[in-house]
Amino acid sequence: MNIFNMTNKSLLYIGLAVGVIGMGAAIAYGTANQENYLLEGSELAPAAEQGSFASPSGLGADLNKEQWHEDPYADLAQKVKDKAGK
Repeated sequence: MNIFNMTNKSLLYIGLAVGVIGMGAAIAYGTANQENYLLEGSELAPAAEQGSFASPSGLGADLNKEQWHEDPYADLAQKVKDKAGK
């Protein structure tokens, strides 16, 4: 009975290892494959040009430094609000 328990644990660990390696390979392939889809005239987004900063505690995600910009639909939104009576 003890040999079956050891075999089940071994198969579980082997399955987990294969799964982790497979997911890592898929992520690495997907990341490297994105370079194939960049066009010659591609430009960086404003957030990428302005950089990023880490959270002060060091535990949070990196945040981008994208500056606020004018809303191209602000006039249209104001007209709709005025028409709705708000």
